[in-house]
Amino acid sequence: MTVDATPWAAAPDGVRAVVLDLDGVLVDSLAVAREAFALAYAEVVGDGVAPVEEYCRHPGRYLPEVLELMGLPAALAGPFVRESNRLAHRVTPVDGVPELLGTLRRRGIGLAVATGRSGVRARDLLGRLDLLPLVDHVVGSDEVHRPKPAPDIVRRALRLLGARPGEALMVGDAPSDLASARAAGVVAVAALWGESDEETLRAAGPDVVLTRLDELLPICPARR
Repeated sequence: MTVDATPWAAAPDGVRAVVLDLDGVLVDSLAVAREAFALAYAEVVGDGVAPVEEYCRHPGRYLPEVLELMGLPAALAGPFVRESNRLAHRVTPVDGVPELLGTLRRRGIGLAVATGRSGVRARDLLGRLDLLPLVDHVVGSDEVHRPKPAPDIVRRALRLLGARPGEALMVGDAPSDLASARAAGVVAVAALWGESDEETLRAAGPDVVLTRLDELLPICPARR
């Protein structure tokens, strides 16, 4: 674990809430997302090579916004969601996720998922994987006024958890996650096991860098 600015300085009373990104942090879904994007592109745009690598350069962001940034038709979203749902059985939890979430809950720490997916899609996937009962709240990008990198989604998660920014962490694997965390005033934790490369994440200026999921536990001791 590399700590560039300790979370305890930002949360002197201890960590009361942890906000987590979904894709790449809690679930391994990149292969499914790549395939769904390629299939949707072929259906809507037609011939030509789908710009999958460019799509993958926008992890953590809301799909309609990504399509707009890429200059692609908004109509691509429907087939993408359909194909993602069809292939959802291939998405798996990151190793150790159920145990981690269970431990944090036993320690009295509130847990929320703040994701680039829509709320319905996120809750459906977490339900399929039996992870939904292990978190307190799920906030989708369609449930806030501005998605990541704006702070809205993290702020909503904190309101639902009844926590102040100074006693919370946001764990994400994309620069947009870290920017959202910083703008919301919470400790920005980079997850190196996710979808972004280490250089990109470190360049985004996280407060804490974790190489493994279980490294989150030492910075989230049991609530007294």
